Amino acid sequence: MDKKKIIDAIEKAKTKSKKRNFAQSIDIIVNLKGFDIKKDKFEEFVALPQDKGKKQKICALVGPELLDQAKKLCDLTISNDEFSKYDKLNSKKLARDYDFFIAQANLMPEIAKVFGKYLSPNGKMPNPKAGQIIPPKANIEPLVKRLKNTLKLTVKKSPVIQCSIGNESIDTEKIADNALFLLDQLENKLLRGKENINSILFKTTMGGIVRLD
Repeated sequence: MDKKKIIDAIEKAKTKSKKRNFAQSIDIIVNLKGFDIKKDKFEEFVALPQDKGKKQKICALVGPELLDQAKKLCDLTISNDEFSKYDKLNSKKLARDYDFFIAQANLMPEIAKVFGKYLSPNGKMPNPKAGQIIPPKANIEPLVKRLKNTLKLTVKKSPVIQCSIGNESIDTEKIADNALFLLDQLENKLLRGKENINSILFKTTMGGIVRLD
């Protein structure tokens, strides 16, 4: 993949968009081919190499063993003795407001019982593929740091992957680094690799689409 072409496409997407009073996100859109959404499943977690401008919000569901550590590192920490306070309304709001949930492994049955029916429909249940289920004596700092810049990529209703890889205030070269890394991951993880990729597009939040040649 040619980094210069990616930089040019991102720059065109920036100039194609009217200036707003906020830093618009830069999205990458990957249209797939030869991908049957009814049969082919795709779910991957990609930790970007460069800051994308907006950190993911992390909520920890833990016991006393990890409580102090989680409070220092996560955006919200809920101890197991507070689980009962979360009714339907609070749990739905929790699922909307936080991007990733990390869970203490020995509490997973309780977490599934209390939060599962609210997190699962949003694809937010702690996932071992992303390292979100942790033992009681774990050092969670590396995990939290990684999740802060991690994207969850899924293909569900249509054969398209779209996500934010930066914003207008970030140096274009760094955004291109994120794009290159993400595309490399897709080529490695998609069933048919490059053959599954039909087209690659870039756009700002409210701007027009630019196709990567």
